[in-house]
Parts: sequence; C-alpha cells; structure tokens
Amino acid sequence: MTNLELKQKANEVRKGIVTSVHSAKAGHPGGSLSAADMFTFLYFEEMNIDPKNPKKEDRDRFVLSKGHTAPGLYSVLANRGYFPVEDLTTLRKLGSYLQGHPCMQETPGVDMSSGSLGQGISAAVGMALAGKLDNKDYRVYTLLGDGEIQEGQVWEASMFAGARKLDNLVVIVDNNGLQIDGKIEDVCSPYPIDKKFEAFNFNVINIDGHDFDQIRSALKAARDCKGMPTAIIMKTTKGKGVSFMENNAGWHGKAPNDEEYATAMADLDAIEKQLKEGN
Repeated sequence: MTNLELKQKANEVRKGIVTSVHSAKAGHPGGSLSAADMFTFLYFEEMNIDPKNPKKEDRDRFVLSKGHTAPGLYSVLANRGYFPVEDLTTLRKLGSYLQGHPCMQETPGVDMSSGSLGQGISAAVGMALAGKLDNKDYRVYTLLGDGEIQEGQVWEASMFAGARKLDNLVVIVDNNGLQIDGKIEDVCSPYPIDKKFEAFNFNVINIDGHDFDQIRSALKAARDCKGMPTAIIMKTTKGKGVSFMENNAGWHGKAPNDEEYATAMADLDAIEKQLKEGN
C-alpha cells in the first residue's frame, strides 16, 4: 500500500475506535488512537496473516500487551476482514465477542488474551521462544504502553528475550507520554526508554509513530537484524486525530457523549477529505 492508502486506512481505523467506544459508553480511546497508524501498518503491510484462516500455523503473531486499547485492535481486525466492521458497535455489550480486553477464545484474529499490564510481553516472548525451538520462521510483535513499562515483569521478559537472542521478536512501545494519572514522567518516569532496552541487548529504533516511512523502515530493520530482539520506541500523540482528545490524559479511559462523538467524527471526516484532495 502507498502511504496515502495507509493514512486513509488508519483514518478508518480511528473512526472505528471512536464509534465503538461511543457505542459502549466505555473504553480507552486515547491510547487506541495513538497506536492506530502502527496497527494499520502491521495488519495491512507487515505481518504474514490471513483473515480467512486466523489460526494458520505459520502466521505472524501479535500480542496487545496494553490490552485496554482493544478498541484499536478490534477496529484494525474488522477493517482487515476478520469480522464485520458493523460489529464494532457491540463493544463491551453483553454477549458480544468484542470484550473490554482481547479474548483469544472469542475474537477472530486475537492471538493472546491480555489486559493485565506487563504480562502480554511475557506471552510474546514465550511465543518467540517456541518459534525458535520449533524451527519456525514466524515473527512475533507486541505493543506496550509507556505507562505499562513501569511494570517490573516487562523488564524480566526483556532480559530473557535479550539473553536468548530472540531476533524473531519485535517489542513496540507506544510512547504517547500520558497514562491514566497524567504524564508518565510525573507518575514514575521510565526514561530513557531506549537506553533501558539497549541494556537488555535489544536492537533499539526510535521513530515518529505517525510517520509511515519511519514505521516501514524500522520494521524492515527489525527483520534484517540477526541475533537480538528489536525494540521500536515510537513517539506518538495520545488521542491522535480527534482535536479535543489529543494530548489529554482525561481521554485515557473515557467514552465521548453524543455531542463529543459528532465532533470527533467531524474531525476524522475532515482528515478523510484532506487525504482525498491530496491524492
């Protein structure tokens, strides 16, 4: 896909995020929106996957370690064809297969149930190790929040991945700078994030998480790197694409009301129009 097509698709993913959280009257839009470009590139460009055969043995695996941003994962899965986009409005509703956190038993395309922060990366490391032990060539990708990496389990998993030279593992940190209680540097600063991963024997790449050229380049460098796992630290904007949500910690875990929803969708419609005119 061209960068323009990726931007258009990412905007559709953002619309799905806002629509699902509004419908549920609950959820986590801020961190879902900040990661929407990476979600889009992974599922439309990077990963070896097949929506018609979600469990195919040689598929690449993705683990959403920051499981509360399930609206972002669900939206990209729906847009990629794993299930109908219309079903996004059932988020968190009784009987829906789109639960508040990803569930591998219920949702097509979800490789690992997650939600307890710090644990997803451990599951991803286990998958990567299994791939090595079984001589498989699939790759494993996991997305963490920058607030999540305050969890000690993250670093135990990272130490293991570096020690075992799991070059089939890509750890992506969504560094939007905000968590539920405010700025991550004020709550419990994880900085410098890149130097920490380097200390655990990772190939570390810093990027703008909204720049598709940089995303493409980083993931190619990760594939080309042998003998060590890769950590991609992506600087992003929390609530990206929705004017009143951007860089606002209050939108970490809150749903827009009807008026706010209309404003958010108007913002995303304006982006869609701008992208079309730029074609």
